[in-house]
Amino acid sequence: MSYRGRFAPTPSGPLHLGSLLTALASFLQARAQGGRWLLRIDDLDRPRCVQGADAQICAQLEAHGLLWDEAPRYQTQHIAAYTAALEQLRQQDRLYGCTCTRAQLAERIPTGPDGPVYDGHCRHLARSLHPMALRLRVDPGAMTFLDGWQGPQQRHRAEEMGDFVVQRADGQIAYQLACAVDEPAQGITEVVRGADLLGSTFQQLCLQDLLGLPRASYRHLPVLTDRSGQKLSKQNHAAAVDAAQANANLVRCLRWLGQNPPRDLERDSVPRILEWAIAHWRAVLVPGAPSLAVE
Repeated sequence: MSYRGRFAPTPSGPLHLGSLLTALASFLQARAQGGRWLLRIDDLDRPRCVQGADAQICAQLEAHGLLWDEAPRYQTQHIAAYTAALEQLRQQDRLYGCTCTRAQLAERIPTGPDGPVYDGHCRHLARSLHPMALRLRVDPGAMTFLDGWQGPQQRHRAEEMGDFVVQRADGQIAYQLACAVDEPAQGITEVVRGADLLGSTFQQLCLQDLLGLPRASYRHLPVLTDRSGQKLSKQNHAAAVDAAQANANLVRCLRWLGQNPPRDLERDSVPRILEWAIAHWRAVLVPGAPSLAVE
């Protein structure tokens, strides 16, 4: 199968340098292999989405020459596919309702390598009439995968991952289930994204295995942080990338990706910068650290 990569922003605001870095890395990894690069808009969490942000993101990508090959996939247009996956898991007796509140979880739940690890409190409770989240019943044992930049990865399902939510109490499909369905639906062969999502990969692979869906390969690149070590993000009010500085933005990202662009490259046009970047792209040079500080 030919290479198919993707970039999947949440339309909660404009792109910042951290998200541009991810977009560029995934774009170059696809283009350097003569593959296709797709765009997915992760818009399931409607309260987080900002009206018009998807159009703004598309305009920012276009200004930086990062042009996608197929019509963008909007998650909200594929609820039926996610619901069908839920039903498949229900028929496998993999789902159960959970009535635990956030306060109860914060008081009781231990923390694993990727966050809270659910203790199975509601596994054997009678079904409640109150709105409930649906959790996936995981099996004991280890999961492994080889990350292209972060190396060998392993988690023990029960002890380090725990039963996780696949549908929220308000009925919204959880991010992990949607992503597990989306990747094979778009024929994605490799996912390039930030190292902050490395833990999510285990949940998504667990779901894909249970649903009989093919796995993609994964590469998690370092996330950009400020000098205090805080991740650049929309929640942390990271500044939007300035399209008028597209040349400089691309060259800065190339440096962070370890590609050693020529000192005068940012004087060239955006198409010429990307032409150089594709021709000289070496994935092996991307740092394997989980984060990089922005100077």
